[in-house]
Amino acid sequence: MAPAAPWGASGGPYGAPQPPRPRPLARRLLAPLGSLAGVAAAFAYVGTVDPNEPGHYPVCPLLRFTGVYCPGCGGLRSAHAFVHGDLGAALGSNALAVVGYGVFAVVMVLWLVRAVRGLPMRFVIPSGWWWGIGAVLALFTLVRNLPFGSALAP
Repeated sequence: MAPAAPWGASGGPYGAPQPPRPRPLARRLLAPLGSLAGVAAAFAYVGTVDPNEPGHYPVCPLLRFTGVYCPGCGGLRSAHAFVHGDLGAALGSNALAVVGYGVFAVVMVLWLVRAVRGLPMRFVIPSGWWWGIGAVLALFTLVRNLPFGSALAP
C-alpha cells in the first residue's frame, strides 16, 4: 500500500487552490446555441407567416387605441422582410429593429467565441447606457410619429 500524498501536493488545505475543470465544449455551447436556435425558430416562423396578412398576429395595443406608433411597431414586418433578404423594406418597416438584429448578431458571436474559449459571458450594461437606450427609443418614437419623421413610420 502506497503512502498518502502530502496535503500540499493533493491541493488540500495547505496547497494552492485548484482551478475548476473546464466544462466540455458541448456543455459550454448549449446556452448560446439554444438561444440562437430559439431566435432562428422565431424568425423562421415570422418569415413563413406573413405579418402583412391580417389575422395572424395581434395588433399593437398602443397603435390601436391611440394611433401612436410605439418603437416596436413594424417589427414583425421588418423581421419578415429581413428574413426574405429585403433590407430596404426591413429598414422601412422598423429601422431600429434592423439595428437590433445587428447588435444581436454581434452579441451572439461574442458569446459563442467566449464559450468556445471557456470564458464566462458577463454582459453588464452601465446605468448610463440604459438611460441612453431609453432616450434613443423615446426619440425614435417621437420622430416617427411627427410629420417630418414619416419615413420612420411603418
